Amino acid sequence: MTSAVPPSLHISGLAYAYPDGHQALFGVDLTIGRDERVALLGPNGAGKTTLVLHLNGILGGGAGTVAVGGLPVEGRHLAEIRRRVGIVFQDPDDQLFMPTVAEDVAFGPANAGVRGPELERRVTAALERVGMAAHADRPPHHLSFGQRRRVAVATVLVMAPELLVLDEPSSNLDPASRRELADLLRSLDVTVLMVTHDLPYALELCPRAVVLGDGVIAADGPTRELLADDGLLRAHRLELPYGFDPAALAPLPARPD
Repeated sequence: MTSAVPPSLHISGLAYAYPDGHQALFGVDLTIGRDERVALLGPNGAGKTTLVLHLNGILGGGAGTVAVGGLPVEGRHLAEIRRRVGIVFQDPDDQLFMPTVAEDVAFGPANAGVRGPELERRVTAALERVGMAAHADRPPHHLSFGQRRRVAVATVLVMAPELLVLDEPSSNLDPASRRELADLLRSLDVTVLMVTHDLPYALELCPRAVVLGDGVIAADGPTRELLADDGLLRAHRLELPYGFDPAALAPLPARPD
């Protein structure tokens, strides 16, 4: 009998206090299965960033455990964990620093020892995946903001991550770029954790949502149901745009084959 495939993310009893004594997490339990798309919602100060920084070992030393694809997030596994967990920052300019788009995408695998034709193949495949192959030789700062965000996604996809973490992916995007990014994210065969205040975008892309409040999981369920709970939203300072009705949005499309 074959063993069950471990979830992409399993967090058990995660608690963490900063050196100044501020307790940011109070025993978080969270499991995300393979290929799920989950929105992480909550007000500023809820602990979202602290939680994300535990996923690739930037923070640690508190109580509880974190495992990515069954591999514990701990010192001896950090190199592999950081390959498995790809974080796309809110500002792509924090992520893009090489002279050309191709060099930015090549940086991660080259640093991991990939060379020659295999490196070129991976870079081309990642750029094609995000629709940016035609811009491989351009300086990133010559691109639009939406294009830079897609290149930032490519710098993560090139490492074949287990878990793609997106920090406010829709921020500062015009409507066309917002739609293009949504289409891209729906097409990926990778587990996604999307940290966002953009509740309509969360509903559009993530069938499941988790609300983090005061360092604990306050709610975990279908995104549409959570966003229809006025009391839950008010309690956690989450607001839908004026006139937006979660029940009126068409059902989430299936991921393309």
